[in-house]
Amino acid sequence: MDTTADRMAAAYFDAIEFLCEVTPRGWYAERGTARAAVTHAGVATLNAAYDTAPEPDRESLDEMAAEVGRQGAPWSIMVRGEAGDEIAGLAAGHGLVERSDLWLLACAAGDMVFRTGAAERKPVRQVGAAESDLYTDALTQGFEAPEGVFGSLMGGGVLDADPITGYLAEESGRPTGTGLGIRSPGVVGVFNIAVVPAARSRGLGRAITETVLLDGVAAGADAAYLHTSAMGRPLYESMGFRPVEKWTVFEAR
Repeated sequence: MDTTADRMAAAYFDAIEFLCEVTPRGWYAERGTARAAVTHAGVATLNAAYDTAPEPDRESLDEMAAEVGRQGAPWSIMVRGEAGDEIAGLAAGHGLVERSDLWLLACAAGDMVFRTGAAERKPVRQVGAAESDLYTDALTQGFEAPEGVFGSLMGGGVLDADPITGYLAEESGRPTGTGLGIRSPGVVGVFNIAVVPAARSRGLGRAITETVLLDGVAAGADAAYLHTSAMGRPLYESMGFRPVEKWTVFEAR
């Protein structure tokens, strides 16, 4: 049965596979329903062993975890739904004992709530590979991450690759926020929504997100998905997104 959760999860997994294909240091492997996706960014969820099915294939997931763990980057194990003791034990065997929930949110095009006007979205523009360094700097500041943590994630030809679209917000010529849309058939994924500290509480995160959604719908998407932190969830729910599935993530402490 093609449920909303299944469709959005499949679109996310397609997006991650494609990102690994185009990012300069990306690496990807499959076994059964298990996957290994490595970008070599310094973010554990961007280097993951995961299973595309609600019921993980433990043996294959274990093999993929071993492969990701050998890559030398911070990494994680990710499964759809609430992980049971067997998966928790598998993760612990790889040294991943920090457990957290990750919510997948989705919204049909007809349910999207747009509150910003064209003038409020004017500071948001599409950005290509020629400005990948500028984009990465703004992304780093927006997430208040250590310098260099994203590495070459957005480098090379990533921001010129179809179906990826990067977005940069600017104020007085200075970058203030980022966004990223990754399209798959009928769906757009929303990523990298980040606003630099000095530009927050002005509605810029909403303006960037709405721009990603509007462009996605114009390109043929009838639905959108994203993962969110607890802090960002109220914003996305006010835009029409609703939780469709809880995932479990294991990382090192």
